[in-house]
Amino acid sequence: MENPAFVVNLKLLEHYKFEVDFGEFGQIITDEHEPVGHGEGPGPSQLLAAAVANCLAASLMFAIRKYKGDPGQVTAKVQGDMERVDGRLRIAAMQVELNLGQAAEHIDKLDRVLEQFENFCVVTQSVRNGIHVDVTVLDDAGQVLKSPE
Repeated sequence: MENPAFVVNLKLLEHYKFEVDFGEFGQIITDEHEPVGHGEGPGPSQLLAAAVANCLAASLMFAIRKYKGDPGQVTAKVQGDMERVDGRLRIAAMQVELNLGQAAEHIDKLDRVLEQFENFCVVTQSVRNGIHVDVTVLDDAGQVLKSPE
C-alpha cells in the first residue's frame, strides 16, 4: 500500500468527554482535564505523547530485530512540556526515554540501530515539524546509549 490511510471516530458523550472508536480495536474514553473537563480519561495531549513514545519504541524494536537482535522488555516514558504561545497553551517539547530489556553488548549493530531507528517513526517525524522531541535510549542497566544531541 503506497499511501495508507486510517480512520478514528469520535463521539461526544458529555461536556468534553468523548468516546474514541478505533473500530476493530475497541473504544477508549478521553476527557479534558480540570477546569475545562472532568479528567475522566486521558486528554488529547496525553494521547499525542503516548503515540510519539509508542511509535519510537516500536521503531527501536524494528531496527534491532532487523539485525536479528532481541530488544528484551522495552519500556518507554514520555514527558510533555506545555507553554503559552500567543496566550494559548501549546505542547512545546517532549522528552522520551526508551529502556531496553538487554545490556547494550548483547545487541548486535547497536550503533547502526541507534543512528537510524527514529527515521522509521512515522508519528515522531510528523510532529517534529511543530514540537521539539528529545529521545534518550538506555539499556537494562540504565546505561545511556543515546541522548539528545
